[in-house]
Amino acid sequence: MNTLTITLLQAAGAGQAPAGGGGMFWIMMILLFVIMWAFMIRPQRKQQKELEKFRSELKRGDKVVTAGGIYGVVDEIKDRSVLIKVDGEVKLRVDKNSIVRDFTEDAPKA
Repeated sequence: MNTLTITLLQAAGAGQAPAGGGGMFWIMMILLFVIMWAFMIRPQRKQQKELEKFRSELKRGDKVVTAGGIYGVVDEIKDRSVLIKVDGEVKLRVDKNSIVRDFTEDAPKA
């Protein structure tokens, strides 16, 4: 063999990946996805379901907070909107999806 053939064979063999590394890569990727799902996606879905349940169970007289930070008392509920009494006779109609929290239990006892 001449030196050119030996050099080409060595160059072709040097570019290959070591054997047995591909399986470990997939195991690590699957493990990363499982950890991400367990700590990020699953709790977010649970919180979203609780919020949807809260919004569907709204009733007149509930004390709520909107996404904009407006505190009020539910006065009327329609399919997609809620009329909340803010102060005295001031009423605001807001989208049902903007109601984020019930503060009935947080309200000071009078």
